[in-house]
Amino acid sequence: MLTVIINAFQGIKNILPTNDGQLSKICLWIHAFEEKINQTQHHSPKERLRIAIEQLGNKTIETSLAVINDLEEIAQNHPQYHWIIMDILTNFVRENAPYIPQEKVTSNLSTKIRVDIQAALTVIARRDVNKDPENEQLDLSYTDIRGANLNRAYLKQTNLYQANLAGANLTEANLAGAILSAANLEGTNLYLANLEGAILSAASLKGANLEGANLHCASLYLAGLNGAVLNDAILDGANLREAKFSE
Repeated sequence: MLTVIINAFQGIKNILPTNDGQLSKICLWIHAFEEKINQTQHHSPKERLRIAIEQLGNKTIETSLAVINDLEEIAQNHPQYHWIIMDILTNFVRENAPYIPQEKVTSNLSTKIRVDIQAALTVIARRDVNKDPENEQLDLSYTDIRGANLNRAYLKQTNLYQANLAGANLTEANLAGAILSAANLEGTNLYLANLEGAILSAASLKGANLEGANLHCASLYLAGLNGAVLNDAILDGANLREAKFSE
């Protein structure tokens, strides 16, 4: 559990303009919340899950980081709660990083994702997919997760409809069959990403790096590809009807 203290401390250090005294105070806060989480370890997994859900709604970054760490541990050790926890985490992201209409976005690319949102996405991205139930789908639609680090993330068939992923790192991510209709992928790094069969209709890929990406049978109908890097991308079978390659 020490790792979550270090990660949370470093994350908050990067996003808050604090002096040494304030950083020490934050570290103490994180330690206090960690102690609170540790006190639940003797409870049953079901009870730990209930406590974690209550604490996740606390709305403080320190608490969220500790709870997300605990939820990942429960998911790893108790498969019967695996998908419930993934659903909790995707819901947490949707509620705390909701889609912002483009006209209200002041900066499209230069943004720093909140550390607890990134932590939740990291757990989702590296989950044990063998525990995913059949015919279930992760829902990250209508989210603002600009600048997220989803390197090598497993997001196969994930619902990312109208998600704002501008400037995100999706290098070597598995997005096969994902729903990315109307998604904002401007400046996104999709190097060697697997987008086979993905639905990218009306998505904005302006300036995106798609070098070596697998777009076999992907739908790029009405997609904006102006300035996108497509070197060595696999485009056989892709639907490029009315795709825009220039302004």
